Amino acid sequence: MSKIRPLSAKLAENAQKELGEVPERIDEDIATLREWISKQPHLKARTDDQLLVAFLRGCKYSLEKTKQKVDNFYAMRNVVPEIYKNRFVDDKAIEILRQGCLLRLPKPLSEAGPRIHISRYGLYDTNKFGLADVVKVGTMLGEIQFREDDNAMVMGFVEIIDLKGVGAGHIFQFDAVLIKKLAVLGDKAWPYRPKGFHFVNAPSGTEKLLSIAKGLMSEKIKQRFHIHSKYESLYEYIPQECLPEEYGGSNGTIADVINTWEKKLLEYKPYFEEEAQYCTNEKLRPGRPLNSESLFGIEGSFRKLDID
Repeated sequence: MSKIRPLSAKLAENAQKELGEVPERIDEDIATLREWISKQPHLKARTDDQLLVAFLRGCKYSLEKTKQKVDNFYAMRNVVPEIYKNRFVDDKAIEILRQGCLLRLPKPLSEAGPRIHISRYGLYDTNKFGLADVVKVGTMLGEIQFREDDNAMVMGFVEIIDLKGVGAGHIFQFDAVLIKKLAVLGDKAWPYRPKGFHFVNAPSGTEKLLSIAKGLMSEKIKQRFHIHSKYESLYEYIPQECLPEEYGGSNGTIADVINTWEKKLLEYKPYFEEEAQYCTNEKLRPGRPLNSESLFGIEGSFRKLDID
């Protein structure tokens, strides 16, 4: 019997409708996936039920897609060292979190709807941190969500990207290669699905950067990009009661969100220390190794990404 958290009735219904989840088959699918992992000579992966079901849900229960995504999830650790090297819950990670640039809100878009993220890249101190440092902490929050956030794993997430405070230092750190890698990670390695990106407080000049990012995406994702000049148009997509007080809502305060996630991150300190051992050994992989060239290589480097 699997040890996965039972979903709420509404989320369970959504999982069956949106993902093709068949409750009676989950144990068998998890067992098949675990057996496959155990037979891969190159792959050292976690195999607990809750993580494996997150990948199954993220791949709409296609076992072949799930195997590929799990494999990529661990292979990426070798090829994106700027994000995955020394990824620990330390003073630096906590300080980045406290800057309030990465928020995961307590109330989802609806009871059984997507999780709401707010990214505020103008808030981190560019004299102390690089963009990759901030993204690294973001991946840690994401992995906690893979294990704990049923709304995000069944229904995906919507992200508000607040560009207030973005200055020359932040723009100087803008790294198209890192953005490309993140797009590939999102597409090929992470098991949750973006349902919409909403830009607010965009200073003039950032449209060019947005167009670079959009150029890496499929038509489907482009249609999920929205730029709002006022919060009123944002509220058409994300109701006020789902947003923090600072955005005119009643979904807690930003300080509350930071405190909750600081406690959560500290709880996961041993987890991320253990996490360093999980990866792939490409010398042992049957067939072509997964490396920077095969994952981000020139021949396919700017082909369109499609995320369903």
